[in-house]
Amino acid sequence: MKKSAELDMQTLTPSKDSAGLDSSHINSSHIDPARMNKLVEVARHIETHADEKLTLSLLGDIACLSPSRLQRVFKQTFGVSPKAYQDAVRMRHFKRSLKAGAGVTDAIYAAGFGSISRVYGESTRNIGMAPKVYRAGGRGEYINYACRATLLGIMMMAATNKGVCSVQFGDDENTLLSQLKLEFPYAELTLSMAQNAPELDDWMAALDQHVNNGAPRPDLPLDIRGTVFQIKVWQFLLSIKEGDILTYGEVAKQIDHPKAVRAVASACGKNRIGVLIPCHRVLRSDGGLGGYRWGIERKRVLLANEKMD
Repeated sequence: MKKSAELDMQTLTPSKDSAGLDSSHINSSHIDPARMNKLVEVARHIETHADEKLTLSLLGDIACLSPSRLQRVFKQTFGVSPKAYQDAVRMRHFKRSLKAGAGVTDAIYAAGFGSISRVYGESTRNIGMAPKVYRAGGRGEYINYACRATLLGIMMMAATNKGVCSVQFGDDENTLLSQLKLEFPYAELTLSMAQNAPELDDWMAALDQHVNNGAPRPDLPLDIRGTVFQIKVWQFLLSIKEGDILTYGEVAKQIDHPKAVRAVASACGKNRIGVLIPCHRVLRSDGGLGGYRWGIERKRVLLANEKMD
């Protein structure tokens, strides 16, 4: 029976991931395999009926649990309430419809959201931009970027009117620009000279001083975009002091997702604002450096310099 429950949890994983959740959030230590199978059945029902009005009473009947008991056990097991899970599935359907070219209003109601205001609140929390902008792949956004040489190689910083949206490091400006275009495929990207974008130039100079000369990490406005979980990880990383290091497991515990070690590592790997969001300060549990989006040697240099400071 235990093996059967494990298989069901693995089967659930792809759908949960696609809704912005992760298999490492599953906590089945408190529940017997038969009950776990019932909870999986509830999750499946939510996925296939996400556009309908689902009550705790209806879902509780599937799991043979009272509404209040289902609410408590489902959240304890999967890390979110049944309602939050349904909203995540709806958001996935909504985003797919937008990418397929559906109008915003049509996509809203097709996904099962009951009002336009509801989905605008959900979408800006989950995808970091308004639905019409997301539908256009960032079309209509203006992003200024610039490059300069640093101790870590070429640094490319990009910013919207909200703040820094990307900091990359590499050896070739064209490669960095290609990566920026992949992140923001339809935004209008402008290479900015210092005299045309003095604020961006000041931000780059401040980060350059931090990287090259050990000055404090500048507190710059950031335009952070990602899933709710990723943003939670990145916001916590901002609190790690210079010279301190944590493991992926310690970060997971600090954000109240102790089982989400792999998800934390994944969020660190998807951080697109290097150094300003200091994902380099997170290591493996065995002390190994782990991965780094801009190369393990750059991570080694950053940690060594911060240790000396």
